[in-house]
This record gives sequence, C-alpha cells and structure tokens, in this order.
Amino acid sequence: MIHQILFIIFGVICVAGAVNLLVQRHPINSALSLVVVMGALALIYLLLGAEFVAAIQVIVYAGAIMVLFVFVIMLLNAGEEERSRGSHIALLLGVPGVIALGCLVAWTMLSHNTQLGGVRINTADFGATQPIARLLFRDFLLPFEITSVLILIAIMGAVVLGRRES
Repeated sequence: MIHQILFIIFGVICVAGAVNLLVQRHPINSALSLVVVMGALALIYLLLGAEFVAAIQVIVYAGAIMVLFVFVIMLLNAGEEERSRGSHIALLLGVPGVIALGCLVAWTMLSHNTQLGGVRINTADFGATQPIARLLFRDFLLPFEITSVLILIAIMGAVVLGRRES
C-alpha cells in the first residue's frame, strides 16, 4: 500500500515538473524542472525494484544530459523567450492525437497482456544489473561498441564546430 501511495506521489511530482517545464519562460528554469522530472522518474524506478535503471537515470540523464543542456543554453546566451499565439493546426491535430495515444496506452495497460508485439516481457529480473550487463556485453556487444564510437565522433564534431577561429 505504501508503494502505491509513493508511486502516485512521485508520479504527480513528475507530471507537475513536466507541466512546469512547459510553462517556464526562462530556459534555465525549464532545465531545472527537467531535473525534477528526472529525479522523480529515478524514484519511481527505485519503487519498481530497478536500482540499476534508477542509478543510470540520475547519473546519465539528470547529471550528464542536464549539464549538456545548461551548457548549450549558456553557450547560446538564450534569454527569456517571446510568447507567440500558437498554431491552430497543432491544436486541431495535437489534442485528438494525445487523446488517441492516451486511450491506446490505457487499453494496453488494462489488457493485462504480458506479450507486446511478439516480444515477451520478462518482469522477473527487470532492472537488475546482471541481465542488463549480459545483454550489453554479450548479446549486443557490437551495437553497443558502434554506438560508443558514434558518440565519440559526435563529440569530436561538436568540438570542431565549437572551436573559435583565431
């Protein structure tokens, strides 16, 4: 019972942080709201018993990615944004799309089906370190290494593009 109450509390914090992220006018405040969302997600992962995923959420997303976001905001010297009237097309297409997506997610969650798209969901060791390590370093070693090389190339490209001509 306490887990369900904590899950609802952290879910409300997560949604409130996401709404705050959208309504903020200053980019730094939006980034801080995103840190709140990432922290609430990490706590939800802890409640689900996925300690490794929670640690990665804090280290990678709330730490490294947010530092990158703040660095880009500072680099671009982004100030307070100007409000526009918005697009009527986005409103006409977005609201029905969000409703349809929400109904699809609700139907999927309520169907109590443990098989989605031919992939069997194994909830016994969800978020445990050993199965994730086995997948990364044995079954998917080549894609993991290719991804790390692509990230290294992207970092080198960002350094070259960000270098000032002297």
